[in-house]
Amino acid sequence: MYFLTTRPLWVLLLLVILLTGLAMSGPILIRRYVTFDRLRVNNEVAGFKFATIGVLYAVLLGFVVIIAWERFHEAERALATEAGASATVYRLAGGLTAPLTAEIRSDLEAYLRSVDEDDWPAMAVGRWSPATTDRLNALYDVVVHIRPTELHDFGLQQDLMRELDKVGEARRERLISANGSVPGAIWFVLLLGALLTIGFTYFFATQNEVIQGLMTGVLAALIFSAILVVVVVDRPFTGAVRVHSEPIRWVLEDMSRTP
Repeated sequence: MYFLTTRPLWVLLLLVILLTGLAMSGPILIRRYVTFDRLRVNNEVAGFKFATIGVLYAVLLGFVVIIAWERFHEAERALATEAGASATVYRLAGGLTAPLTAEIRSDLEAYLRSVDEDDWPAMAVGRWSPATTDRLNALYDVVVHIRPTELHDFGLQQDLMRELDKVGEARRERLISANGSVPGAIWFVLLLGALLTIGFTYFFATQNEVIQGLMTGVLAALIFSAILVVVVVDRPFTGAVRVHSEPIRWVLEDMSRTP
């Protein structure tokens, strides 16, 4: 679904409208070849079966929407955690000696800029930036090799390591989220279930063909709209609805204003 995820939102909305229109035309076309009397006899029996099919598909679709939406928000929280921990590292570094403070803050700024300039474009295609990893490793290397001479410096080093761990964990979480949360098998079941659920309505018949087409259209619009939600939020850093890097940029701006 990467191809659909990268499309503009108006293209996806147009696709939903077109698919809904095709679904609405189905009952009208069926009635051209199958008479109302032959379809009407299916109404009672097919109604019970359709209720079962509808409930099963609704549960599956609702579950996938919720999971995809939660993973999207987890990506937002991971980014907020990474930005907040980075800001804390910058402030904690101010308690060390001047050379160490300058080195840590310089490496931290280089890491954050790499996140914005290298990691973000890479995550848009489900990858990660080795350059950003190198920047983070360099920052770890400086903090790990601090040799405290006082209890004060020892405590600062422990706090810096704790915040750096938060940065690393948050980055790993957003990198994992960039690949999407819905497996291909689930996509297959979702799309097949949509076709079967909508197609099952063609076994029913009402006196007014237009009304039946409208009822099928309403069902199709709801199903395709829910699938649209999954498509646009499945990859949090790709497409029209995505997580932006503003929190990282805000930290960089604060760092530039802080002496």
